[in-house]
Amino acid sequence: MIPESFIQELLNRVDIVDVIDKSTPLKKAGANYSACCPFHNEKSPSFTVSPTKQFYHCFGCGAHGTAVGFLMEYQGLSFVEAINDLARTVGMVVPQETRDPDKPAPKVVVGLQEALQQAASYYKVELKKSERAIEYLKGRGLSGQVAAKFQVGYAPAGWQNLQNVFPQYENEVLNIAGLVVTNEQGKRYDRFRDRIMFPIHDQKGQVIGFGGRVINPEDTPKYYNSPETPLFQKGHELYGLFLARRAIRDAGRVLVVEGYMDVVALAQYGIDYAVAALGTATTPFHITKLMRQTDEIVFCFDGDNAGRTAAWRAAMNALPALNDGLKLSFLFLPKEHDPDSYVREFGKEKFEAEIKVAMPLSQYILKHLSEDNALQSQEDKVRFLNEAEPIMQQIVAPRSAMYLRKKVAELAQLSIEEMQSLLKLPNLNKAPAQARPKLTRTTISLQKRFCLTLLMQPSLASAADLALVSNMAASSSASEDILLQQTIETCLSHPHSKPVVIMRELERKVDANIMRELERELNLLDETLDLAQELAGARQQLAQVYTQKTGNTLLAEVSEKPLSALTENERDMLRSLGLKSSASKAKVS
Repeated sequence: MIPESFIQELLNRVDIVDVIDKSTPLKKAGANYSACCPFHNEKSPSFTVSPTKQFYHCFGCGAHGTAVGFLMEYQGLSFVEAINDLARTVGMVVPQETRDPDKPAPKVVVGLQEALQQAASYYKVELKKSERAIEYLKGRGLSGQVAAKFQVGYAPAGWQNLQNVFPQYENEVLNIAGLVVTNEQGKRYDRFRDRIMFPIHDQKGQVIGFGGRVINPEDTPKYYNSPETPLFQKGHELYGLFLARRAIRDAGRVLVVEGYMDVVALAQYGIDYAVAALGTATTPFHITKLMRQTDEIVFCFDGDNAGRTAAWRAAMNALPALNDGLKLSFLFLPKEHDPDSYVREFGKEKFEAEIKVAMPLSQYILKHLSEDNALQSQEDKVRFLNEAEPIMQQIVAPRSAMYLRKKVAELAQLSIEEMQSLLKLPNLNKAPAQARPKLTRTTISLQKRFCLTLLMQPSLASAADLALVSNMAASSSASEDILLQQTIETCLSHPHSKPVVIMRELERKVDANIMRELERELNLLDETLDLAQELAGARQQLAQVYTQKTGNTLLAEVSEKPLSALTENERDMLRSLGLKSSASKAKVS
C-alpha cells in the first residue's frame, strides 16, 4: 500500500496544468486554463483547469477531478499506476507499506469504504479455502489469473461469518454498507452467504459494493447485489469499467452486457472491453460515462424476450445523450446463448466478428417499430407515426435526427415536410446552446463559505476558529457545523497544502454527497477574491450567528425556571437580551 502521507506530498508537488497539457493542449483563460474537453466531443471549450485549486472541470459533460483522476480517466491507468506515473515526473520514489494482501487488515471499521474493502479482502481469502467454489469457477472456464484480476471472492455459508472480520458486528456502518441485514426480530446476519462474490469498483478502484452469484442452482435469487448506499448508486455505476478503461481505448469501443459473469467470462477470452449494468436498465448516466471513454458503444443482449425488452429500454435511455459523433449499435445473440456461453462455444474471433456487424441504433429503432406493424393501411401508418414521434423528439443530434426522420417519413409514405408539419419535433437548424462555465450559483451557507475560503488558503485557519466551531458542532450536531469543524482541523494540520490535498483528506471523514456539493462550489468559486478579507467577514458573521444561537438556547433553559430561582448571572443575561431586543425593535421602527 502507498502511504497516504506520500500521496498528499505528491499532490502538493505536482502541477495539474503540466499533467493535462501533455495530452490536451491548454490555453490561458484568465486565472485558469481551458481546452475542448478530452472526454466528449465539442467545438467550443468548456473544459477548465485551475492551477490554484489543482482541479479540472468540464461544464459540458461534468467530468472533474485531480491530476491522479485525469490519468486514470484519460489514460485508463489504475490508481497505483497513476501515482507512480506522477511520482516519476517530479522525481519522487514511491514507498510501500508492506502487508500480506491475503489477510484482512486488523483495524476498526471507521467508514463505509473501509468496511467494504475489508469484506472484499475477507472474501478473497475464503475463496482460496473453498474447493467447492474454486471448482465452480473452473467449471465456468475461469482461470485463477482472471479471478484474481477481478478480485473474485467467496462468501461462505453461515449466518454471521463477518463477525470474524468485524468484532463490532453491531456497528451501524455494516448495515449502511449493505454487508449485513437485520430482520423483523432484530437479529442481524450476513447479507451474502454461499455466493461467489464480485466486488464493484468506483473510478478510483475502490470497492463500493458487491454482486453475489449462487453456486447451488436451486438457491434464489441467482444474482444478488448490494443495496444502494451513499457510495453505491446502481444507476450510476458499471461493473468492470475501472478495469476495462485501457482496453476500451485500445479497442475503440465498449461492449455493454447484462451480467458481471459475462464480463469476467469475456475477459477470460481476451475481450477485455466489456462492462455490465448492475441489476438495472442502462441509464443516461451510464451512456454519458461511457462516452467519456469511447465513441462506439455496442449493447449485447440475450436473444430471449427479457433480453429484447432490456435492449429497447437501453436504446430509449440512450436517446437524450446521443451526439453525431457517437456510434451506438445492438448485438442480439441466439436465444439459447448469453455472452458467457457464446464465447466459450465459438471463441473470441467469432464473437468479435458478430460485434462488427451489430445493428445500428437507427436501424434497430425502425425494425422495432415496424415489427408488429404491416404499414399497409392508413391506420397502420398513423400508429407508426404516433410511436415514432416521442422517439424523434428526444434526439437533438442534428445529423442523426435528420436521417432518422427521413427514414420514418419514407416508411409512412410522406414527404419529410408533410411529416414535420404533422408532428411536434425540435428545430434542427437552431444552433444548440454552447456549454460555458456558469457564473451563476446558488446561495451557500455561511459555514460552506468559511470552508471554501479555508480550502483556498488553509494557513488562514486558527485555533480560535476551531474552538468556536467545535462548541457549536458538539451541541447542534448540524452537518454543516461538523463539516466546518473537520475542515478547520484538516487545515490546521496541513496549513501549506493545496486545495486538492485538503479535499482528499476530507473525503476520508465527510459524507460523499456533502463532498460532491463542496467540490461543485469550489469549482465555481471566484479565484480573484481577497481571501483574507473574505474570511474575516465570514468569521465575524459566524461568531454573531453562534452567539445568537447560544443565547437563544440559554434563554430557553432559563425561561423554564421560576424568577426566584435565577442566579444573578442569569438575571443579567435576561436584562442584556431584553436591551438588545428593544434596540433591535427601535432600529426597525
